[in-house]
Amino acid sequence: MASSSERAPEIRRDRVFNRHIILSPARARRPSDFKSKSPANPNTPSPTTQCPFCIGHEHECAPEILRFPPNTPNWKIRVIENLYPALHRDQEHNLFPNPNPNSPLSLVGFGFHDVIIETPTHSLHLPDLSPIGVADVLLVYKERIDQLRLHQSIKYVQVFKNHGASAGASMSHSHSQMIALPIVPPTVSSRLESMKAWFKETGKCGLCDIGSEEVLIDESAHFISVVPFAASFPFEIWIVPKEHCCHFHELNDEKVVDLGGLLKFMLLKLSKQLNDPPYNFMIHTSPLDIGASDLPFSHWFLQIVPQLSGIGGFEMGSGCYINPVFPEDAANVLRQVIVVDGY
Repeated sequence: MASSSERAPEIRRDRVFNRHIILSPARARRPSDFKSKSPANPNTPSPTTQCPFCIGHEHECAPEILRFPPNTPNWKIRVIENLYPALHRDQEHNLFPNPNPNSPLSLVGFGFHDVIIETPTHSLHLPDLSPIGVADVLLVYKERIDQLRLHQSIKYVQVFKNHGASAGASMSHSHSQMIALPIVPPTVSSRLESMKAWFKETGKCGLCDIGSEEVLIDESAHFISVVPFAASFPFEIWIVPKEHCCHFHELNDEKVVDLGGLLKFMLLKLSKQLNDPPYNFMIHTSPLDIGASDLPFSHWFLQIVPQLSGIGGFEMGSGCYINPVFPEDAANVLRQVIVVDGY
């Protein structure tokens, strides 16, 4: 396999998000040379009396929604309301009246915006937890989504994590977030339409047969981790269920534990190879009330994006992303990263 620097540029189509990606090796160093210039945690953080997410400071936080284990002061994970929510949960009764009669494009800003505090210890981050510890965080996601599903007005729940200031994290204490929306976001609708078109064209789900050898990083009993064929970002990783499944919250306990181990393993590989980069991960699931006709091509997955370079005017203006590292090369590098604290 030729290295990125020896290849001509290539344009690939992302069949899941329905966008084109420019692979431009002229803009790259060797794939193995990529390192974050601003690691998310340049020094190991120590516990601090100033952090409201640390154990013993629960009274400094917004109201608690749930904790794990329940009914104990020695919690491992807490879900709280976001102190500065993007949407307000007390507006559900006002959802349908138009707040701006002069604009049909406006809707009341109802929704839920939660924070998941992943550990009581300030110095620990998600990949520092045991595989079971990571799985517990995923189980809390699942439990909270199950609660939000009870609201008939909620159409979609987005789980995401911002790690590091340049990835959007405002708190250094390890946490993730969840926003429940009364609408299906346009990117989600576009993704489903793209996967529907692929299904009509090929008769196959676009994610069920994604794991070719050239992009495969690793696999567990129930999941594969890949660098997607048309990766938008250098060293982007997708973790995909082997079994066709539409919703993240449908996972059983066995699969959650399996996913926790593989997610930890991928985050450790990225940290070791790329100098603990800031990153985002997002769970791309299906709308809560997806129709039966959409089930054959709707397949959830988890996307991890290390923040190694920003997007510019071309990307914002065209919707095309420029990736300086061929996915095959990124996958090859990540396969070779040896992680001692594996799963």
